[in-house]
Amino acid sequence: MASDDQQPDNVTSLIERLLAGATPDQQLNLLHTMHGAFDPWRPREPELHPAPATVRGFRIRIDLQHTKPPVWRRVDVAGDVTLGQLHDVIQAAMGWTDSHLHKFRTGHEHNAPEFLTDFDVSEGDEGVLESDVRIDRILRAVGDRLWYEYDFGDGWHHVLRVEKVLDAPPAEPRCLTGRLACPPEDCGGTWGYGEIADWVRSGYSDALRPGQFESAEEARLWLPEDWDPDRFDLDEANDALAVVFAERIPVAEELVSLLQRCEIRGSEALRDLLVLPATARTTELSREDAARITEPFRMLLDVIGDGVPLTSAGYLKPADVELIALRTGVTDWWIGKANREDLTWPVADLRDTARALGLVSVRKGRLSPTLAAGRVAGDPVALAEHIAARLPLGKPGAERDAGWAALAVAGSETPVGRWDSLISAVMYDIGWRDGANPSSPPHPDSRTLSALEILAGAVRRGRRSGDFGPAAATLARAVLRGTSVHAREAP
Repeated sequence: MASDDQQPDNVTSLIERLLAGATPDQQLNLLHTMHGAFDPWRPREPELHPAPATVRGFRIRIDLQHTKPPVWRRVDVAGDVTLGQLHDVIQAAMGWTDSHLHKFRTGHEHNAPEFLTDFDVSEGDEGVLESDVRIDRILRAVGDRLWYEYDFGDGWHHVLRVEKVLDAPPAEPRCLTGRLACPPEDCGGTWGYGEIADWVRSGYSDALRPGQFESAEEARLWLPEDWDPDRFDLDEANDALAVVFAERIPVAEELVSLLQRCEIRGSEALRDLLVLPATARTTELSREDAARITEPFRMLLDVIGDGVPLTSAGYLKPADVELIALRTGVTDWWIGKANREDLTWPVADLRDTARALGLVSVRKGRLSPTLAAGRVAGDPVALAEHIAARLPLGKPGAERDAGWAALAVAGSETPVGRWDSLISAVMYDIGWRDGANPSSPPHPDSRTLSALEILAGAVRRGRRSGDFGPAAATLARAVLRGTSVHAREAP
């Protein structure tokens, strides 16, 4: 057996023999390989257990390290969830916003075995991908631990410890209890969090105001709304988990592409709308509901018949405007005369939307129904199917994205009065901004939104009417899924 003092000479001799006769490129690759092999800071490859034949569950306590008093959560998860899914559990249960990178490790040392994220792979890193690893290949018994770091700038270190092995795995991850609110994102790590928490607990004492803020007003505007360091809401945590793990509905191909863009940006607002329970409801529309939501378009088509002449300026003539306003119910709530199209926005909006939907066209100074309108005008369900097939309206870009956002908001059965603000928020999350103020969300307007508002009853009751909101939501869901509106017979 060789003595210890002979080993370095043997290693040197081996390296010299390996390098001898090698090309420069081969020598460089060999040196890189040897450097990685002997680098004490390089993370080691994780050791994985075989997947057990029977799936069990785990009760896990998640502790946010170095917080005093400690911020923690207790969750139940199935053993066959992946590390990628466990990341989602931690984010939802803790209250993080998944706005930064993260990393799982099997130890707390600098070179502890670690798992790669999709981002790591896109950067060219090699190793074990977290989405390929079930947690029961790492965790087996009470006391087993796993380390999770979130936001490498603030450095939020979590330790996960198995408290109990469950014979029956839970059907969905759930949070059982916890303590204290999640720290605000980008607050400067545990030190910054401690300062902010002390300031809030003091009743916003100016003496304890964190130094990075010039005023208490600035600090309070920066904090999440109603943030209280001592408040933990179990229902909120489980609602967040329910959204993350809700079954995904199949969606139209174009919407899939938009969601992929959102995923690359880390945008979740659109995805969160699509996993709400209401969005998974039926796409079957009763004939009565189809008649209600399409009534304004049918009344417009009925008034113009085979076509009506327009004024020299291209507007509907006053008598036709009055008749359309009367037949569609505009006159029931409109203040003033409803006899000029340029001064009666519900009629002008109805005509413009009908044209965008391919129901009317202007030819030789006349507003006439299209051939498609002639085929569907007498059948409310067929008309609803035609409208759904044309949505969203607009060319690719901001208007098209706004159309998908409007459909997602409407399809989730959000009250009509909240459509504008929520669409703007989704557009902002996707990456669009107000042209006049780059720090503000864009306006929600789009031709798709106009169509949905008309379907929901805007012409009969005003823009914020939601008389037929649920029926309009049914049509919106059909568009989201790329399916037809199916007729449902009334009971």
